[in-house]
Parts: sequence; C-alpha cells; structure tokens
Amino acid sequence: MELKKRFWNEYQKEIADDHYFYARSCIRQSFNPGAEAMFLNIMKDNLHKDIIDEANQHTCTGIGYHTDIVPFYTTATIMARLFSLMTEAGYKNYVPSCVTSFGLYVEVLETWKHDPETLEKTREYLYKACKREFELPENIAHSSDIIYKFRNELKKQMKYQLINKHTGQPLRGVEHVGCHYAKVFPAFGEGGAEFPYVLAGLIESWGGEVIDYPERRHCCGFGFRNYLVLTNRSYSVSNTYKKLESMEPYQPDFILTNCPGCNMFLDRWQYTIAETQHKTYDAEGKGIPVLSHEELAALLLGYDPWKIGLQMHQVQCESLMDKIGIAYNPDEKYADINGNQLTPPDKPDFLKI
Repeated sequence: MELKKRFWNEYQKEIADDHYFYARSCIRQSFNPGAEAMFLNIMKDNLHKDIIDEANQHTCTGIGYHTDIVPFYTTATIMARLFSLMTEAGYKNYVPSCVTSFGLYVEVLETWKHDPETLEKTREYLYKACKREFELPENIAHSSDIIYKFRNELKKQMKYQLINKHTGQPLRGVEHVGCHYAKVFPAFGEGGAEFPYVLAGLIESWGGEVIDYPERRHCCGFGFRNYLVLTNRSYSVSNTYKKLESMEPYQPDFILTNCPGCNMFLDRWQYTIAETQHKTYDAEGKGIPVLSHEELAALLLGYDPWKIGLQMHQVQCESLMDKIGIAYNPDEKYADINGNQLTPPDKPDFLKI
C-alpha cells in the first residue's frame, strides 16, 4: 500500500491554496456563460478564496494558434499581456478556465523555460506594443484542478449527492477529460495522461460511480480544423458518434467534462445525431446530460439550475435533476433576469426536451 501511495504521488500536481488570478474562456462564455459565474461564486461564497476576475483580459489566441493562423510570438506576446495583468494586480497563481488555454499557457511557459531567448524576445515585443511588463506565474492550475483540490470541502456543503433518490444507488457518470489538459503536457494534469483523475475524483467523492468504457480517452471531436473547416465537420461529429456508441451499453446517467469545447460537442452533437439519425443514447429519448465541473459542483451545492445556465444546453438536464431529487421550476427555464418569459427555442423533431 505504501509503495502504491508513493507511485501515485508521482502523478500529483501542486495546486495553490489561495489568491488566484482567473483567466476566462472565449468559448465557455459563448456556449455556457453561467459556468464561469458559478465557479467564481463557489470560490468566493463557498470556499471563501481570494480570486480576481480582471475586466481587461482577452483571448489567449488558442484556437487561432492551433489552426496555424496566429504565429507563436504573437500568441506568446498576447499571453504575456495577460500575465502582466496578473502581475499588476499583485497575484502569482494563474487559473485558466479553458483547457485549450491551459495547454497553451503551459506550452509557452515551457518554451520560455527551455529557451530563455524566446522569453526575452516576448518581453521586448510586449513592451514595444503596449509598454507593459510581467512576471511569470508561480503556479498554474486549471479551474477543474481547483474544484478537485477542494472537492471534499465542497462535499460538506452540498445539498445533494450523486445518488439516485429512487433506488439509493450511485449515479453512473462518464468523465471526459479534455485532450489539452491531460495529453499535451501530462505532467501538468492531475494523474497525468495515464491516470487522469481530475474528474473521476469529483464523481467518486460526490457519491457517483465512474463508468469505464472502450473509447473513454477518445477525442470529443472538436479538433479545431475538424469543426472550423466546414468540409471537415462530418469528421468532428463522427468522433463524438464513436464515443457515444461506445458508452451506450453502459447507460450513463450523465457526462462530466472540464473543457468548454468538449462540453459543447458532447452535448450538441447528440442533438445533431438525434435529428439526423433518429437515435439517442438513453432509454427515454432525451439524451445524456452533459455538465462541466463548475456546473455539476454548483448543481449539487444547491444553486438555481437556470442561473447555472443549464437551459443553454441542447440536451436537457432535468432527467438528471429528477434522479438526484433537485427541485426546480420549469416555468423559469426560459425567463429573463426580471422573470419575464422569453420566446422558447423551437423543439427538436426527435430529441425530447
């Protein structure tokens, strides 16, 4: 047992305890805007941590960089400006919301570390561009790392657990870890590429059961060029289709992600497959709910599901909430901030909502 513990310790990463600079995600704000708000609420109101949400931040260029549109030094300089905001605010612990950003921050930092000349050039470019300077972060951790680190503290405050209230059995969850979290620079992810535990740890700690299945580590299908180039889009949906086909025999109650792109595609390609193939991957024709680490934590803590933003999902989440026993008002699902009813979206032809 001691040997096993020492072996596992090699796969752990250092995660700062407090005083975080939060870097938002472009696509998470577009697809699931409530998720980041929930993360900040949890950090401040539930964990009582010091975290800054800087208003003058901007894109990391990740998607442009990985599609060979934005060159390295442009990306490095843009990231340096973000680090300068952190430095100016007096923080040293950097927390990206996006998995693509996380992987790219690590890539740039590792490049600077092993090739100091690139760091000096970046400092020069940043100063010439906007007269700003920066220090390197002392610690970089993805937002899912932070939730993972404090998963047991959060459990003590949770109103609900991942238990089926009708059967008393653990709810069965599929975890999908973003490729840019665990595969690009494995040493910077909790559990590395071999044993990524950052999401499985949440499911198990909060009462659920993690499902293992053949395509557990297969890409969600985003792949940047796979989706952004219209002619490649069928390749994107085929990747998600392969994953869903593989998990279907195990009948999961939900899918948990830590990447905004993965969250989108595992959710929205289910809608596409249902409408084009007349198939869903659950027994009721409603699809498998897909939640991010922030959304699941907030849901179990008792936050209003519509303030979390679950109405933004293509696959409904009510089936999961009903199993857990979470109370919600269906009449508020499509209400605005003042309680006025908005025009509901058109119903799909096949997928039930």
